[in-house]
Amino acid sequence: MHFKLIIALVEDDKTDAIMNAAREAGATGATVIHQARWEGLEKSKTFFGLTLETQRDVILFLVEEHLSRNILEEICRCGEFDSKPGTGIAFQIDVEDAIGVAHQIESLTEVVEEEL
Repeated sequence: MHFKLIIALVEDDKTDAIMNAAREAGATGATVIHQARWEGLEKSKTFFGLTLETQRDVILFLVEEHLSRNILEEICRCGEFDSKPGTGIAFQIDVEDAIGVAHQIESLTEVVEEEL
């Protein structure tokens, strides 16, 4: 079984909704890194040295490759990435190898067979 890593950079108030949408689309879990900071095309606004940007989270999803595109699209839809600029981004990368995912493989085998 082959996996993809979906990395989503999201506003912290949307983390739970995005995780729920990804789970409904086939993700079996995630790792959340809280309070990440990024800057877009324009420098962040500050007030007496404090940034006025909202806090961001990084969500890492290790997902089966046949389910990855649908999960990515659900993350985009739920996070409103295309409709509201600056709300977040998500992308996927190939995973060459993974260990510690035997339980995921067992639960996903039937789901992936149905997709194919």
